[in-house]
Amino acid sequence: MADLVLVVEDDPANAVLVEAILTSVGGFEVVSSDDGDEVLRVIRDQPVLAVLMDVSLGGTRLAGERVDGVTLTRRIRDLPEGINLPVILLTAHAMKGDRERLLFESSANDYMAKPIIDQKGLVELVGRHIRAAEAVRSELEARDVTADD
Repeated sequence: MADLVLVVEDDPANAVLVEAILTSVGGFEVVSSDDGDEVLRVIRDQPVLAVLMDVSLGGTRLAGERVDGVTLTRRIRDLPEGINLPVILLTAHAMKGDRERLLFESSANDYMAKPIIDQKGLVELVGRHIRAAEAVRSELEARDVTADD
C-alpha cells in the first residue's frame, strides 16, 4: 500500500487538483473528504501519514457544527493519532502575517498558499514532513524500549 495522505478540501476542483498532484507527482495514495466527522474517523481508522487541510472549509461540519480548517486541525491534535500527524494548511489567505497567525491558531506543521503552482514543491513539502514525523516516532519508540529495560 502506498503512503496515505488525507486531503480535506470543500472545493471539488481543488480537491481533484491536489489529489492529482499527490498521486501523479508524489506517488501517494489519497483520500479526500470535506466532512469533519469523516476526517477524524479516517485518521483514527487508517494509517494516514499526512493531512493537507484547506483553511476555509465553507460547508464542513463536525458533530453538526460548522468548522473551518483551523478548528478541525485543533480537533485532529486532540486525537492520539493526531498528536504528531503532519498537517499542512492550504489556503488562499496569503497576506502578510497570515502564515504565522494560521500556524499558531491551528497547531499545523506548515502552510502553502493557493493556487498551488509548484507541484513538485508541494510533494517535497509533504514528504519532508512525513519523514520528520517518522523520525520523531522512531525516537519515541526507542525511548520507550530504553525505559522498559
